[in-house]
Amino acid sequence: MTRKVFNFSPGPALIPEPVLRQAAEEMLDWQGTGMSVMEVSHRGKDFMALHARAIADLRELLSIPPNYKVLFMQGGALAENSIVPLNLMGEAGQADYLLTGQWSLKSAREAARYGQINIVADAAGSDGSDTADAKGVYTHIPAQSVWKLSREAAYLHLCTSETIEGVEFQSDPVVGGGEHEVSPDVPIVADMSSHILSRVIDVSRYGCIYGGAQKNIGPAGLTFVIVREDLIGRAHRLCPSAFNYQVVADNDSMFNTPPTFGIYLAGLVFEWLKAQGGVAAIEAVNINKASLLYEAIDGSGLYQNWVSKHCRSRMNVTFFLHDERLNEAFLADAREAGLMNLKGHRVVGGMRASIYNAMPIEGVRALVAFMRDFEQRRG
Repeated sequence: MTRKVFNFSPGPALIPEPVLRQAAEEMLDWQGTGMSVMEVSHRGKDFMALHARAIADLRELLSIPPNYKVLFMQGGALAENSIVPLNLMGEAGQADYLLTGQWSLKSAREAARYGQINIVADAAGSDGSDTADAKGVYTHIPAQSVWKLSREAAYLHLCTSETIEGVEFQSDPVVGGGEHEVSPDVPIVADMSSHILSRVIDVSRYGCIYGGAQKNIGPAGLTFVIVREDLIGRAHRLCPSAFNYQVVADNDSMFNTPPTFGIYLAGLVFEWLKAQGGVAAIEAVNINKASLLYEAIDGSGLYQNWVSKHCRSRMNVTFFLHDERLNEAFLADAREAGLMNLKGHRVVGGMRASIYNAMPIEGVRALVAFMRDFEQRRG
C-alpha cells in the first residue's frame, strides 16, 4: 500500500513514508525484543541507546556545538512559552520579544505573566514592505535596524518561522552589539517549530532553540530544546521540576517518562534526513519546492500572496483567491484531486500549503497543476 493523497497539513504534518513503513514493520517486534518500542522501559539499555543515537544524529545534522544541551521534553512550543521565561528570565526579570505573527504574539503574552516584556517591534503596526497589511495580517519582518532592544533583557525572543501567516527569517539575526545588532550578552531564544532541519542555521547565534516536533521531526507530543549550557540553572523557584532545564539536563531527559514513541520516530526521521544528504541537501530541495509554488501564485490572475518576498516561508506557503466566493469550490476540488488540508488558518483565512521536508516535489507539482487547472475552469 502506498499513499494516495498529498497531505499539506501544517501539523501534525507529513512524515516520510519510509519512516512510517519501518515503524509499521517494527510495531510488534522492535529490534527482536518481541515488544513494541512503546512497551519497553525508557531507562532500559535498548531504549537508552536509541535515545543517545537520536540526540547524536540531531547534533550532527544541525552541527550543534558541544556547549549546548539537547533536551527532549513534552508540552510542545505552546508550553515552552511559559517554560522559557521560567528558566531564563529570572525572578523579577525582563525580556525582549519581536512580534512577527500569531505565534510570537502568543509567546509574548504568555511570558508577560512572569516578568516585564519589551516589544522590540511589531510587524502588525508597521509597513516595512511592498505588501501592506491590507487585511491586518502579519506580512513582513521589521528590519533589524528598527528593533528597540533592551540591554537589560535576559533574552530576545523570536519566532523564526510563523506557521499561520507564512513569514520566515531567511537568515540568522546579526549578533555583535553594534547600533542595530543584538548584543552578544543578550541570548536569542528562537521558536523554530516550523522550519527546524529545513535549512542550515548557525546554532551558536542562539542561546536557546525550541519547538514542537510535529512539523519536520515526528509526531505531536515531542518537544525539542537546544540550550546553551551557561543558561541552564537560572530557573525561577516556582518552575516545575519536570520543566526545569537543569533538572531535565541532569537526568538526560529522563526525569519523567519521556514520549518514547515520539523519540523513536524522531530518530528514524533523523536517519532518513541523513540519507537524503543532510540539512544542506534538503534545503536545496525546499528552495526548489517553494520557488515552484510561489512562481505559480505570482504568475496567476486568481491567486495572491501578501508576504514580502524577502521573508516568504519555504515551509508554509499562504495564498488567497481574489474571488473568495470560490474558496469552498477550490477546497472541494482539491480534495477530489487528492490534495488534502489546504485550508488556511481561521485567523487569516485563505489557503495554506505546508511543504515540509517530507513533502516530495511531486506533491508540489501536483498542487501547481491543480491550481492552474482550477484557474482555467473557474477563474
